[in-house]
Amino acid sequence: MNHDRYDDSYIADILHSVKTIALVGASPNAARPSNGVMGYLLGKGYHVIPVNPGLVGKEILGQRVYGKLADIPEPVDMVDVFRAPEYLDAVVDDALALPEKPRVIWSQLDIRDDAAAEKAEAAGLRVVMNRCPAIEIPRLAAA
Repeated sequence: MNHDRYDDSYIADILHSVKTIALVGASPNAARPSNGVMGYLLGKGYHVIPVNPGLVGKEILGQRVYGKLADIPEPVDMVDVFRAPEYLDAVVDDALALPEKPRVIWSQLDIRDDAAAEKAEAAGLRVVMNRCPAIEIPRLAAA
């Protein structure tokens, strides 16, 4: 798939079909984009599970933090990645190793790794890169 541009229907279908989101790189700092996006998604009714190995067992926005995807005790529909691009491949590997794979890998603004995307897609996952659901949700609603 070409990740330079996405049809609105592709993005909308993902955002309407996912319910549980693992947010990798979650931060408790309200000034960080991951915190704002997590709060936005929670406010939109998504179940968001923060992943940050340095904050295991603590809470971010009232949600318990897990150290890695494999530690989350329930299946997730989407993995939303707030890590530098060089870590995206490892996050995809972690997602593919889960007993119940997520349906979507979503990487935030400026996070892109085409080889990681190809790997995820080859395993049947949908991929969105260099986009933010907190931008896409209101943009699609206005369209």
